[in-house]
Amino acid sequence: MRGVGREVTSAATAQTKGGAALRSRRWLFVITLLTGSFLLFLVQPLVARLALPLLGGAPNVWNSAMLVYQALLLGGYAYAYWLTRWPLRKQAIVHIALLGIAGLTLPIGLAELPSPAPGWEPLWVPALLALTIGPVFFLVSAQAPLMQQWFAADSRAGDPYWLYAASNVGSFAGLLAYPLLFEPNLSLQSQSIVWSIGYALLAAMVAGSAAARWKAKAPINAIAETAAPSEPIPAKRILLWLALAAVPSGLMLSTTTHLTTDLFAMPLLWVIPLGLYLLSYVPAFATDRSFAWAFTRPAPIILLLAGSMAMVSRGTGNLSSALAAIVLLFVVATTLHGRLYDTRPAPDQLTLFYLVMASGGVLGGIFTALIAPVVFDWVWEHPLLIIAAGALLPGQPLIRWMDRLRMHPRTHSLAAALLVVISVALGSFMVSAIEARDDTPVLLLTVGMAICGILALGKKWAFLMILVILMMARGGLETLKLTLDGDRSRSYFGVYTVRNYEETQRRALLHGTTMHGLQSFAPGMRSQPLTYYGPTSGVGLALANVGTLYGPEASVGVVGLGTGSLACYREPDQSFDFFEIDPQVLRYSRGGVFTFLEDCAPEADILLGDARLKLAELPPSQYDILVIDAFSSDAIPLHLLTEEAFETYARALKADGMLLLHISNRFIELRPVMAAAAEARGWDSAIRSDVPGGEDGASSSDWIVTGPGKAKIAALREADAAMAWDVLPEPESDAWTDDHASILPFIKWENMLGS
Repeated sequence: MRGVGREVTSAATAQTKGGAALRSRRWLFVITLLTGSFLLFLVQPLVARLALPLLGGAPNVWNSAMLVYQALLLGGYAYAYWLTRWPLRKQAIVHIALLGIAGLTLPIGLAELPSPAPGWEPLWVPALLALTIGPVFFLVSAQAPLMQQWFAADSRAGDPYWLYAASNVGSFAGLLAYPLLFEPNLSLQSQSIVWSIGYALLAAMVAGSAAARWKAKAPINAIAETAAPSEPIPAKRILLWLALAAVPSGLMLSTTTHLTTDLFAMPLLWVIPLGLYLLSYVPAFATDRSFAWAFTRPAPIILLLAGSMAMVSRGTGNLSSALAAIVLLFVVATTLHGRLYDTRPAPDQLTLFYLVMASGGVLGGIFTALIAPVVFDWVWEHPLLIIAAGALLPGQPLIRWMDRLRMHPRTHSLAAALLVVISVALGSFMVSAIEARDDTPVLLLTVGMAICGILALGKKWAFLMILVILMMARGGLETLKLTLDGDRSRSYFGVYTVRNYEETQRRALLHGTTMHGLQSFAPGMRSQPLTYYGPTSGVGLALANVGTLYGPEASVGVVGLGTGSLACYREPDQSFDFFEIDPQVLRYSRGGVFTFLEDCAPEADILLGDARLKLAELPPSQYDILVIDAFSSDAIPLHLLTEEAFETYARALKADGMLLLHISNRFIELRPVMAAAAEARGWDSAIRSDVPGGEDGASSSDWIVTGPGKAKIAALREADAAMAWDVLPEPESDAWTDDHASILPFIKWENMLGS
C-alpha cells in the first residue's frame, strides 16, 4: 500500500510538474503568434511602397492590396485546416519545410509584370502583389489558427481562442511600426532585409512550438485522432459566421474610401481604419466578456448617431465627421467579432471556424474592392454595410419600455410603426434645416430620431427603417439625387461629381473633397482658366510667357488633365501634350461637360496611363515646359516626387527647359522636399504662392519652378515685377527616392488635428 501511495504521489507530482512546464511554454506560443502577426502587417505597407512607382496612391489601390492579403489569408487558413488533419509531428515537418522553401523567395522584391492597359488595374494590382509576396504571406498567415491548434494539443492548455486576441495585438503593432519607425528610418532594401531576418526568427519559433508539443498525447483534431468528433456545425451557423466576418471586413475598406473620398482626405488615413479593425478582435476575443459587452451595449446608439452621416457626399473636411466614422467602425467590428467569439465551436473545430471567418473577410473585400467600384457611381457600399451591420447587431431592447407599460404583444408592432412615422416627420424637418445650414436644429433632430431608433430596438425592421430614414435625411437625398441625375461617376481612381452653380454660371468637377477644375459659362469667360490655374498663379505666369521664353513653337507637357483648364494658355503653333491616368477624366474633358480642350487645344495629344511610365517611353528632350499637377487630393502621389521621378522629368525636358510643380496641400509641407530634389540635381528653383482676392473663381495655390534652364527661370521671375517668386527654404533632409521616402517629418500636424 505504501508503494501504491508513493506511485500515486509520484504521478501527481509529475502531473503538477508537467502542468507547470505547460504554463511556462505559453509564452512561446504567444510570442510566435505576435511575431507572425507583426510580420504580416509590416509586409503589407512595405510591398505597397515597393509598388508605389507603378501604382500611385489612389484609395482603391490600397483596397485592392487588402483584397489580395485577405485572399492569401484565406489560403493560409485553408492550408491550416488541411494540415491539422494529420498528426502533430507530420504537421510540424511539413510546415517547417514549406517555411524554408518559401524563404528562398526572400528578400522581398517586386515581381516583374508588364504595365496594365487602362481599365485593367483592378486585376493587375492583385496579380502583382500576389506574385511579389504570395508564398511567404500564405505560410505566415497560417500561424494564427495553426499555433492555436498546437497550443490546444495538450489537454491542460485550456481554451485557445484567447490567443487570437494576442495575435491581433501583434498585427496592430506591425501596422503602426511601419509608418512611424520603419519607413522614416530605413530604405526599402533595408526594410526587406529586416523583414527577412524576422521571418527566419519566426521559423525558429515555429520549430520551438512544435518541439513543445512533440509528445502531446491529447488529440489535436478529431479527424486525425481517435477521439469522438464534435457534432457537425449547422449550415445556418456557418452562414452567420460568414456574415459576421464579411461585414466588418467590408466596412473597414468602405470607411477608408468614404473618408478619403468625401470627408477628410489626409495622409496615412488608411492606417486608422485597418488598425482599429485589427484591435477590435482584442476585446471581442478576450476571455473576460465584460470588455466586449462594453462595446456591444451602446453599439445601436453609435450606429444611429454616427451612421446618420454615412450618405453625406458633400466634402466637409470635418474632423468630427471622420472621427464619428472611425468610432462607428471600431464599435461595430468589436460587436460583430464578439458575436463570432460567442458562437465559436469546440477547439477540435477551430481551424474550420477560422477558415469560415477568413472566407467572410474575403467576401467583404470582394464586395468593396471589386464589385462596388464597378456597380456603384458613389461609395454606396458604405451605407449598405452599415445597414447590414444594424441587421446583425444583437436586437435586445436597451430600454424595455413596452413591457414596463404592460403593452400587449400585439401592440408592440404598432408602437414600432408609430416610431417610424415620427422619424419620417422629424426627417422632413431635418432636410429643411440642412438646406438652411442651421446646425443646431440638425443636431437636435438627429438626437430625436436616434431616440426613436433606440425605442424601436426589439423590432429589428423598425430599427433599420429609422436608420435608413436618418441617413437619407442627413444627406442621402442629395447624394441619391446626384446619382439619379447622372452627375456623378466612379472609376478605379476615385469618385467624380459634377456640380452646376446657376447663380455664378459655373460648373465644377470634384474628386472627393478636392476641386478638380472649374469652368465659367458667363459671357467671355468660357476660356478663362480658374482655381489653381488663374493668370496670377505660378503656372499661369509660366504658360502666359512661354512664347516669349521659348518662341512661337514651344512645346508643353502637362501631367494631370483635370478639366483641361491649362489648354487655354496655348497659342497657335504651340504643341500641348496631356498625361492622364484615368479615362473617366478624359471623358469629362472631351465629352462636352467641360470645353477647355475643345475650345483651345482640340488637337492636343492625350496619353493615357501613369505619367511617369509614359514619360519614360517617349524620346528624350520633348518639352520646353513640363507641368506636374497630378494631385487628386491631399494624399500626394509620392512616386512623382522622388529622385527617380525627377530623373524622368529631366530626360523629358530640353536642355533649357523648366519644370512646374503644383504643391498646394493642407496637410504636408512640400517646399523643403522640393528644395532637396532641386538641390540634388543642381537646379535653380523658386516658389510662387498666389493668394488672389475677390470672387473671380481663382484659388490660392503654391507652384514651384525648377529645372535645367537657369536663364529661363531667371527671365520668368523678372517678367512681371508685381508677381513675386520667392526663394525655396533650405532642404531639411535628403531628397526622396523610390527606396527611401517618408511624409512623416513634413506633416502639418496643426491642420491634421484641426487646430
